[in-house]
Amino acid sequence: MRALVMTAPGGAENSQIREIEEPHPGAGQVTVDVAYAGLNFVDVMTRRGDAAYSAEWPYRPGKEVAGTVREVGAGVVGLAPGDRVVGAPVGAGLAEVAVAEAALTVPLPDGVALREAAAVPLGLATAMLLLTDAGRFTAGDTVLVHSAGGGIGHAVAELVPLLGGGRLIGTVGRPEKAAAAIASGYDHAFARGEAPAGALDEALAGVIRTATDGRGVDLVLDPLGTEALELDLAVAAPGARIVLFGNAGGGAVADLPPLGRLMAGNLTVTGFSHRFLAATAPDRLARAIRKVLDLLADGGLKLPVTELPGLEAVPAAHDAMEDRRATGKFVVRVGG
Repeated sequence: MRALVMTAPGGAENSQIREIEEPHPGAGQVTVDVAYAGLNFVDVMTRRGDAAYSAEWPYRPGKEVAGTVREVGAGVVGLAPGDRVVGAPVGAGLAEVAVAEAALTVPLPDGVALREAAAVPLGLATAMLLLTDAGRFTAGDTVLVHSAGGGIGHAVAELVPLLGGGRLIGTVGRPEKAAAAIASGYDHAFARGEAPAGALDEALAGVIRTATDGRGVDLVLDPLGTEALELDLAVAAPGARIVLFGNAGGGAVADLPPLGRLMAGNLTVTGFSHRFLAATAPDRLARAIRKVLDLLADGGLKLPVTELPGLEAVPAAHDAMEDRRATGKFVVRVGG
């Protein structure tokens, strides 16, 4: 079968399409004939060799797939060959056949297309969990999302109205991406400035405060490590929740604020990891996947995706994601 293989840390020059042996499921697993696979920034961070995401090389990326069950392993119930499903594999999803834990493989409701479903197991499910579980979103909250032009940012913009609505403010890495964030549903979108990592960007803090009428934001969703944490704290409303869910810049992570500072603002700083939730509490992740699929089936959720024509197009898309040129969610057509 054909699969994308990353041979060493670096860029597109180390990504190859190879013929490899087809996998078979172990106990509690299934294999999936992949129709579409989702692209996610976590594979970009692994590709460039970030310490927190380092892998053994060669490495096979891909953490969300949609297709049909090919084989089921021992002990699997509720899934059978031919079932239309989405799955959240540990990796190796950018291939014609992928292995996933049955606990994280969810049947597709009628009416949900495989193309859009490929954005669910990591992208949309993460956005749902960031809002509901980690962020404790309530209707009317003002939400600040960093990297609002990316896949998670677009997913948040789709989900917030379905969860009761609120004010959405986004930041983007490039000024030209602000318009796309507004088009996806953000009330305001601002480009991040050139302040050193970890330093407060006073100008950006000022426009965010103005956008909230001086009140501050109730929830911050931040994939930038601690690079923007001073900004998050500066614009937080009393009782705000700050959710850190990645380290997109790949820089060193600073210490968290002292307890006194958090207590003074009644603030919560929370970490979130899709990878560790999948490993330690797969039932919670599976519930989020099912909830998003139900929203897609009901027609209330519409997620525009950019389709890549084949695995050969993935390395260039990873480059665009790393350079912050990409907007929205990429899915790649793999099989029929």
